[in-house]
Amino acid sequence: MAIALPAEGPGGPPASAAPGAWRRFTAGFAWLLNWLLIGTVAVLIIPVTMQIVSRYTSVIPPYIWTEELARFVFIWMIMLGAMVGVRESSHFDVDIWPRLSLKANAALRLVTNVFTLVFALVFVISGIEFTRFAIYRISELAELPLWVIHIAWPLTGLAWIVFLGEQFVDNIRILAVKEAP
Repeated sequence: MAIALPAEGPGGPPASAAPGAWRRFTAGFAWLLNWLLIGTVAVLIIPVTMQIVSRYTSVIPPYIWTEELARFVFIWMIMLGAMVGVRESSHFDVDIWPRLSLKANAALRLVTNVFTLVFALVFVISGIEFTRFAIYRISELAELPLWVIHIAWPLTGLAWIVFLGEQFVDNIRILAVKEAP
């Protein structure tokens, strides 16, 4: 199965350039994350629908575990969305600057990426401790292992680091190009 790679935006390699192994990996990883995100939205519909139907009708009894499952799936949905958002450079970027030159935009993106990297490292380091805390615990109602939920934080940080590496390279390449006199 071939993975379709989107044409890169400003700063990325031209669409005609053959992607290297790292770009193919990140594109495949992003493709997987997108499908997992779609899956979490689809799964979230089930317990939420059960909650609504049981609340307003007597068709099914009210299940308590549906609230907990909906919360856990929602957490994963948010984290997967954050991973995809960093890959697409849409999660932490705010356009408040006027149109800048290509190099100025690359420099500004590098600054943004450094701050995002700091948050990613916090997610990884604190997330590992957060997951260790939950390793032998289970949820109260659904009796799900809590580490399955808590591991979303360090995995999100790792995904951000993977995608930021790609963006750092793109922006440094733009800054390294010498302008014509």
